[in-house]
Amino acid sequence: MSSEVPDVNDVVVPAFAKLSVFYPMWNEEAYIERALAFGKRACEQLVEAGDVADYELIVVDDASTDATGEIADQLAADDPRVSVVHHARNRKLGGAMKTGFATATGDLVLYTDADLPFDMNELPRAVRLMREYDVDIVSAYRFDRTGEGSLRAVYTFAYNTLVKALFGVRVRDINFAFKLCRRRIFDHVQLHSEGSFIDAELVIRSTRLGFEILQFGVDYFPRTRGVSTLSSPAVIRTIIVEMVGLRRELASIRPLDRSLLDRVDPNA
Repeated sequence: MSSEVPDVNDVVVPAFAKLSVFYPMWNEEAYIERALAFGKRACEQLVEAGDVADYELIVVDDASTDATGEIADQLAADDPRVSVVHHARNRKLGGAMKTGFATATGDLVLYTDADLPFDMNELPRAVRLMREYDVDIVSAYRFDRTGEGSLRAVYTFAYNTLVKALFGVRVRDINFAFKLCRRRIFDHVQLHSEGSFIDAELVIRSTRLGFEILQFGVDYFPRTRGVSTLSSPAVIRTIIVEMVGLRRELASIRPLDRSLLDRVDPNA
């Protein structure tokens, strides 16, 4: 009985070694199991297609007062690819996102919300776009925002317009929770925001340094359980303060030498 040795030319090497998906969560007991199940399904599709070799799912429990933390711990106990980070105190979206980016071990990192504002089947598409267009960030925007209510839509339009005017960033939906990033950008980008301005800060700092971003549209599915606090007066005040602080700092940020970055990738 003989066996054939596979030709090395037939071996498919995944474009990316590992994908990290993390979810900032505060009181998301109604969504957490579905969020991780959908995330796992999308990641398994990527592994089967040969786009990534491995993946991990990370829950950042931002000091939840409901059963989010307990459910997350149980899911992690049942699946070695799931891990949980618990905050001792509530650090808001910015703090949770900084923890997620610091915890992620993949050369690709995606952050999204537990309420899944988009179909996770879009994730394989985003990974392919990143590979084929060789960009550093793939950021999604919503085709239709009417489901979130007129007041929130007006607030978001005004915010996006203000960010474009102050920082020259041409991103259609800068606070949407779908940003797929190459790990290497965090060797150069240090985030400071504690509030919801962190999405914009990530894009502004990255593009100012010369990292490239690609945008694509997705269908939007508004939250059906729980309450979003992202347009509360306290959140808006924090955004304005952090926006002014970054505006003052921008003069000291210079673009990186892109040729050196492309030639020496610490995650290659």
